[in-house]
Amino acid sequence: MISNTLQEALNGQIASEIYSANVYLSMSFYLEKEGFDGFSNWMKKQSAEEMDHAYQMASYIIKRGGNAVVNQIPAVKQTWSSPLDAFEDAYKHECHVSKLINKLLDQAIEEGDKATQDFLWQFVREQVEEEATASSIVDRIKRMGDSAIFNLDEQYGRRV
Repeated sequence: MISNTLQEALNGQIASEIYSANVYLSMSFYLEKEGFDGFSNWMKKQSAEEMDHAYQMASYIIKRGGNAVVNQIPAVKQTWSSPLDAFEDAYKHECHVSKLINKLLDQAIEEGDKATQDFLWQFVREQVEEEATASSIVDRIKRMGDSAIFNLDEQYGRRV
């Protein structure tokens, strides 16, 4: 059985994952409106990945005898000044989520809940990849400049 404190913390993370999904969905709408269909596709895939994280956490809570809930999800930003601005926000957001996951892991360690620790390590590893990917895209956009933005848009649109 999962402790009430870990259950509450994981339910909070479920809300954070849904918020993340909404952030990426909003970015995808903005990018599509601006004519960057490839970047928009990339963001839609990222949104789906974040929702999958929420589903995994809910299933985990239920398997441990707890109650998964969806807490209130705040509204997200709707516009950016450029694809670079959107991806810079994505990178900052991934860094924030990494801190949240690390805090959850610390709580599981403090409580001695080895099953939850093991469960959370997958998210720690994924966050390293998600931060690195967002950072890489920001770096590529900055290095290649505006003249290459449509080439990058096409490339990132191939994400499956």
